[in-house]
Amino acid sequence: MRISTAGMHYNALTAMLEQQTSLSKIQNQIATGRRVQTPADDPVAAVHILELSRALQESEQFKANSDVATNRLTLEEQALADVTSLLHKVRELTVQANSASIDDASRKLIATEVRGRLGELIDIANRRDASSEYLFSGYSTQTQPFNMTAGSVSYAGDQGNRLLQVGPSQRVPDSHSGFDAFMNLAEGNGTFVLDAADANTGTASIAGGSVSDRSAWIPDDYTLRFTAPGTWEVVDSANVQVTTGTFTGETDTVSFRGISVSITGQPAANDEFQISRSRSEDLFTTLNDLVAALERPAGNATARAQIATDLGGTLQQLDKSLDHVLSVRAEVGTRLSSLENAANAREDQVVELERMRSDLRDLDYAEAVTKMNQQLVALQAAQMSYSRISQLSLFNYLT
Repeated sequence: MRISTAGMHYNALTAMLEQQTSLSKIQNQIATGRRVQTPADDPVAAVHILELSRALQESEQFKANSDVATNRLTLEEQALADVTSLLHKVRELTVQANSASIDDASRKLIATEVRGRLGELIDIANRRDASSEYLFSGYSTQTQPFNMTAGSVSYAGDQGNRLLQVGPSQRVPDSHSGFDAFMNLAEGNGTFVLDAADANTGTASIAGGSVSDRSAWIPDDYTLRFTAPGTWEVVDSANVQVTTGTFTGETDTVSFRGISVSITGQPAANDEFQISRSRSEDLFTTLNDLVAALERPAGNATARAQIATDLGGTLQQLDKSLDHVLSVRAEVGTRLSSLENAANAREDQVVELERMRSDLRDLDYAEAVTKMNQQLVALQAAQMSYSRISQLSLFNYLT
């Protein structure tokens, strides 16, 4: 077979270019540290690498969501801790104001401080996060949740809880709505609430209130009426008599339908006390009512008895409010714990995903350097061979 000089040169150059291409490819692999640089290098591995990279990107987004939720929940926990301290202070002031030695002027001073605490409570409830979003607005994070108008506080947010995805199948609320945290609190002891009629003329007050048999309690609005100074009856909302009894001494207990209340002082005929089923009350109303009770003058024994009833009810409401805030704080703590557990699981998953991707994509340097040296020697040999073969011409020997 005859081989032309041009064909010989072409084949030699093609072989050297292929050697150079292979050498350049492995040099690029060594420079980048990656075995698979294009799908053509290993189509099966390339598909798995793309899947693993997508999973790692999702994990990064989950981490970002988790960081946002953690920051907001941490700020919420601090806000609720401040509310707890505030309520403890208000409770101390209420106990102080409920003392028989406190006069009207002193109670008004206490009312001024409580009013200041109310403003502080509104400020806490309107706190924002690092992105200037309100913590307690529900979904409406750009809307200020609480506003005071005409002496009362209104809620402008919604009742939603924004969920952030922190795992493939895990979503965590990043806060509580203002409705859940501050507005939707049970009245009284959670079963019933006590009050005294404004028209009472005696010196008796009602306080306490306990449930001894919850199964016997029938939720309704009851009235404890003294038909005479030493005789009482309890009627329901339809004015149907439930029970009757007699009042002895300065303090006596009235019990019916699984509950008990305490009467202290001397009731007059036709004095009435309300024992109503528990509804809901917000923290701001509790403090507003407390201010109103503290500012009311107590010029006689009847007025002092009314204030004692109001302050006793406020103390019970404050205790219920503290329990509620602590319950919300416990939920926040549970969510933070859930985020921490999710973060730990996510970190372990990321390590495993990166290991799997590294096994498929990264280069074995020892093998690659050995192969590069082999290809370099082969290229040098091809170049030297070509330089020798290209000189094999008859014209080189003609003189």
